[in-house]
Amino acid sequence: MSAQTRTVAVWAAPEDRSIAAQPFAACVGFYYSVRLILPLLAVRLFRQDPQDGVMANLALNYVFLAVAFFATMGATRPFRSMLDLPCVRWVLYFLAFSGVSLLWSVTASFSAATAFWCAMAADTTIVLLLFRDGPVTEISESLMRGYIWGSCAIALVAWVLPTQSDLRLGDEELLGPNQIGWTCAFAFFLAQYLVRNRKGSGIAQAAFLAVTMLRSLSKTSIVAFVAAEGYMLLCDRGIRRRTKLLVASSACLVLIVFSGLLAKYYVIYSNAGNQSETLTGRLGIWLFIATEALQKPWIGHGFHSVWKVIPPFGEFEARHAHNELLQQFYAYGLTGIALLAAVYGSVWRQVRRMADGPMRVFFLGMLLLVVVRGLADTEPFDLSLPLWFIVIIGALVEHSRNTAVV
Repeated sequence: MSAQTRTVAVWAAPEDRSIAAQPFAACVGFYYSVRLILPLLAVRLFRQDPQDGVMANLALNYVFLAVAFFATMGATRPFRSMLDLPCVRWVLYFLAFSGVSLLWSVTASFSAATAFWCAMAADTTIVLLLFRDGPVTEISESLMRGYIWGSCAIALVAWVLPTQSDLRLGDEELLGPNQIGWTCAFAFFLAQYLVRNRKGSGIAQAAFLAVTMLRSLSKTSIVAFVAAEGYMLLCDRGIRRRTKLLVASSACLVLIVFSGLLAKYYVIYSNAGNQSETLTGRLGIWLFIATEALQKPWIGHGFHSVWKVIPPFGEFEARHAHNELLQQFYAYGLTGIALLAAVYGSVWRQVRRMADGPMRVFFLGMLLLVVVRGLADTEPFDLSLPLWFIVIIGALVEHSRNTAVV
């Protein structure tokens, strides 16, 4: 049997295996989202040090990995079938190179950097293990549902917190508005996927997440959201014109309700000088990190080499380069740029091979979402399109294509 035939047989097999892993998958998805506020809860609710929240976060990650390993022992789907997916292979290449970069990483703490890399690798490994033991669509949807509920919990906490000095949601020290806005935007699209595929009612959660994203006043997340959502509404022919008009009118109504707040924030933003949240401040961060990146253009400064290494910009201490391409160039040099292009390119090529339909439009919209977001923001370790979610995309697309073939 050829490799291609074997892959089709595995991914197109009827999904009648045990569904015991689905509740666990939902817990994993919930954790992937809600861990964002664990340091905040440790400090504000339990009066602990922020590092205690970080340690609890890492410990939970390793616990989930151990549970996934033991729960999927004797799984029926061979691990090799996952490696047949190009996007999964590139994810593993990215993980491998970022791990090796610890050998030359210019980091404030080697032990902390190693722990964070292990956690990032664990995220992907957990999803790979889940797919070995459960039905692809059900596992993916359970992960999405968990992530959506976790993001709703973050949104609820964000509304409860006192408003920041610039009128945005979040905590001045432990939870930035850009983190809130991006988490809500990403979770909104997952809720939209479930609703679009008639996998349960998620309209209320999607609306709550969208309003919270706008209230966060995270400019990058809002622009990326509008671009991706606009693309999906225009290109998804399965959405009725009445539904599109309803979505557009609802968005206009929300903007009218928040118009006063937006006007006040614009005044504050216009007078913010060179602060990091303004374009002038971002240009300063980009210029400094680009200059530093050119000092090691081939393999970069290594994993976790910004935080506590790059000097503060006034009162602001950067965790990353606030641009995905620049972040990869600084951390991994030209090799990082090549890996970034290969990872996203592999996802794009796999999705482009799908038949025209809402699923194809959705995943292309997700790519647009992360690309636009990556122009002015990114993640300290992972990609804007998380590595674990790239595995989900690869599995869903391959299952869809091969099921159609059979």
